[in-house]
This record gives sequence, C-alpha cells and structure tokens, in this order.
Amino acid sequence: MNKVHVKTGDTVVVLSGKDKGKQGAVLAVSPKEGKVIVEKVNMVTKHVKPRRMGEPGGIVKAEGAMYASKVQIVCPRCKKATRIGHKLFEDGSKARICKKCGEEI
Repeated sequence: MNKVHVKTGDTVVVLSGKDKGKQGAVLAVSPKEGKVIVEKVNMVTKHVKPRRMGEPGGIVKAEGAMYASKVQIVCPRCKKATRIGHKLFEDGSKARICKKCGEEI
C-alpha cells in the first residue's frame, strides 16, 4: 500500500511543470498510482463519443492526473506551501500540522 501526503479537498500548489505556481483543490487521490487530480490544473482535451440518443459528443476539456510529488499543501493560516507534520494527542488521536507555523491542517 502506498501513502500519499495529500487528501481529497486539500488546497495545493503545483511545484513543477507547465502549471507551476497554480493553486487548486484536490478532487481525487489515487494512492496505488501515486497520482492526484487538481481542480483547473493540468487540463487535457478528451474526445467524447455520445453514449445515448440525443447526448452530445465532441471535444471536452477535463483535469488530468499528475504525480502527487509535484504538489505541496498550502497552509490555510499562513497561506504558504508547506510540508506536513503529524502530532499525537494524549487521547491517541493524530492531526496533520503545518511545518512552518504549527497550525493544524
């Protein structure tokens, strides 16, 4: 089983590639492949065939998957791209924290 440092719904920034610097929310995570799909980033064109009667086909723009190592989480408090730390509480629960400001993510 492979672990990915981001979860669905996290705000991330792209570190490399044609969309470097863009921010967006994570729509889907695929730990098996180590990839994520980020909102309005890595847009690809798909040729869609109509499936039912009356349904339009054509060329559709959609988000493509990218490697999770190319994205970094943005802290909601300090608004900076940061690494993730983990904090253990006395009751046994865990939380993800920002390595820069210490705020819980």
